[in-house]
Amino acid sequence: MAQVRADLLELSAVQLAWLIRGKQISPVELIEQCIARLEQVQPLCNAMAVDLFESARDAARRAEEDVLKGRPLGRLHGVPFSMKEGLGLAGQPKTCGSRLRSNTRARSTATVATRLMAAGAIPLALGNQAEMALWPETDNLVYGRTLNPYDPSRTAGGSSGGDSVMVASGCVPFALGTDGGGSIRIPAAFNGIFGLKPSRGAGAAERTSAAG
Repeated sequence: MAQVRADLLELSAVQLAWLIRGKQISPVELIEQCIARLEQVQPLCNAMAVDLFESARDAARRAEEDVLKGRPLGRLHGVPFSMKEGLGLAGQPKTCGSRLRSNTRARSTATVATRLMAAGAIPLALGNQAEMALWPETDNLVYGRTLNPYDPSRTAGGSSGGDSVMVASGCVPFALGTDGGGSIRIPAAFNGIFGLKPSRGAGAAERTSAAG
């Protein structure tokens, strides 16, 4: 297991992207650091539903080659992230924490994840969630309960609790969740990080204003 560099894992996604672009850190090194940290945190918190380590390593090697060969780089080139299991990553489990969907795999990748990957970001793990994203606590019969990284006797919140824990404990610099009534904001608050639910229609309003 790689020795974890806390100084590296405390940086933001934007900072990491600049370091990669400037050849100050390697995407391969960064992925290995995040994996090592996640391997420390997972037995304590059960934040991860599905690991994507091998595909992430392959993507990091390709990302490093792009940097070394001077190819065009996306804004988040080589930066790892996690995403809620129920969002959907093509070919990966999409149980949404329900035994009724225990054999379900995503047929496509969520649009927001596709856009991040197009910008060079690398999915590292699928985060645990509340069953069907219906509860303010991350617990289900498929993956079990996610615990708060500051105090395992306390809840991590939900429904996007697994990803909140991975961000809070330095496994990934950012993560994707879903939020209808607090599913990002609640676990973010419980784990001491910032969670954003974009306003509905904000993008359309901006486009209309620009066009006008």
